[in-house]
Amino acid sequence: MHSLLAADPAAVSSAPDPLALQTLLEQRGSTRGFTDQPLPEGCLEQLLVQARRAPSGANLQPGEFVSLEGDARARLSAALVGAFRNGEQEAEDYSYFPRPMPHSLRRRQVAAAQALYGALGAAREDRAARDAQFERNFRFFDAPVALLVLIDARMGSGCYMDLGMCLFGLMMAASAQGIGSCAIGAIASYPGLVRSTLGLGDEHHIVCGLALGYADPRAPENAVRTARRPLDDFFRVMR
Repeated sequence: MHSLLAADPAAVSSAPDPLALQTLLEQRGSTRGFTDQPLPEGCLEQLLVQARRAPSGANLQPGEFVSLEGDARARLSAALVGAFRNGEQEAEDYSYFPRPMPHSLRRRQVAAAQALYGALGAAREDRAARDAQFERNFRFFDAPVALLVLIDARMGSGCYMDLGMCLFGLMMAASAQGIGSCAIGAIASYPGLVRSTLGLGDEHHIVCGLALGYADPRAPENAVRTARRPLDDFFRVMR
């Protein structure tokens, strides 16, 4: 387990290339199809060291990352797929989506699903195909690296913002190395099952999973880019 609480020596780096950063942000997308090429040795640790520079209120650095390998990964994926197929439900450690979903937001949710399943040729009425694709969340999309993202259960809601910035920093650091990623919220649907399967205590809340690896250029789902709100829809000036 790599904790974000490790000491970080002061370092001064040169200014980043703004065009390179702009390109990374504009080309960002979720990778759901991976090759079996492993990450170079030490690469994951390097990415985490870079990501821990994310802003953190009072420098609490509340997140933790667990790399799932071998039997641990296989056991967790099998348990999650089984729970999904059986229609099991759990109380989540935190509420991700609003309930009920406002109609304006529901439209975005539906459009995102249509973009993904449309790229895969899974018709709306083909529930089996859609369920098969959704199950891939629980297998971390067969990515070479499967991370479980945790937060100290004592943390307040603001600390989730800190963790989100750290997670995005990790994903952008990966992108800069040509490595694709996908944050997997579905993992958090079964927090009790995750903890019991992996032997984790209640002191950790399950936030999400993260798949990391090299994108498969043949995977149609990797070409999907969901729409973003126009600037004037979420930005205003008050004087």
